[in-house]
Amino acid sequence: MIGANGGAGAAGGWPSSGGEPESSDSLRTFGAVVQALREHAGLSRREFAALVRFSQHTVASIEQGRRMPDHAFVERAEEVLGNTGALRRAVRHLARQPGLASWFRHWARLEAVAITLYTYECRLIPGLLQTEAYARTLFDNRLPPLSDEDIQAQIAARSERQRLLTERPHTAFSFILDEHLFLRRTGGAEVTRELIDHVLELAARRNIEIQIMPLTEGTHPGLNGPMQLLETPQNHWFAYCEGQETGQLVADPKTVSILQLRYAKLRSQALTPQDSAGLLKQMRGAL
Repeated sequence: MIGANGGAGAAGGWPSSGGEPESSDSLRTFGAVVQALREHAGLSRREFAALVRFSQHTVASIEQGRRMPDHAFVERAEEVLGNTGALRRAVRHLARQPGLASWFRHWARLEAVAITLYTYECRLIPGLLQTEAYARTLFDNRLPPLSDEDIQAQIAARSERQRLLTERPHTAFSFILDEHLFLRRTGGAEVTRELIDHVLELAARRNIEIQIMPLTEGTHPGLNGPMQLLETPQNHWFAYCEGQETGQLVADPKTVSILQLRYAKLRSQALTPQDSAGLLKQMRGAL
């Protein structure tokens, strides 16, 4: 599952990390069917859990639409509940936001309506700016390895998310990227050339500002790690910080204010958008 960039307890009642997937209409419907069949069979949740050899907690999560049932659960439930075939047919239509990590979905929903979005990244090119070839390189090298189906789902999810840049012309986007992200040449020279061309094309849009943090800046507030900030249509600010297999959505105003202060300092230390474009063209020419 991907987070903001595909690499990677929050305030305000938001989950802090992975855990059970976010519910969807199809998951809730499937769970309601399981519960109805169970109750029709005259079984309590505890009795049913013992018969299908899953914990009572797992059964409750499935019935409440909070957990994706695996193959073993469906087959055992069918046997216990009369082999009607209803669950086998229903499971084919289950959906949850594919390709998006559970901890990232809350941020993605806010991101979709944001009027301002700031991103500082020092690990890899932000997901919104990635080319398909660059993203595929990251997914191809993920550990543990992903299946071809998983890779396609994640690339599709990334492509869908990138529509924000073209479909929200009134949203102000700001990206600050460390210079070494391009010098690393992830995927090779050809992938990097395509990536730089893509970033330069996006930077030409009037609502997208891209700045490079040069290697010559020995110290800056981004040394603590990447960060994202956004402003909602109601002028509320949130922040998001992502690490290995986890992410934190920050709603506490004091913490958000500190991150805003750090981002403002980063903007002042990074190259101007014009000088950043010049450096990118220079790096492309050296490939």
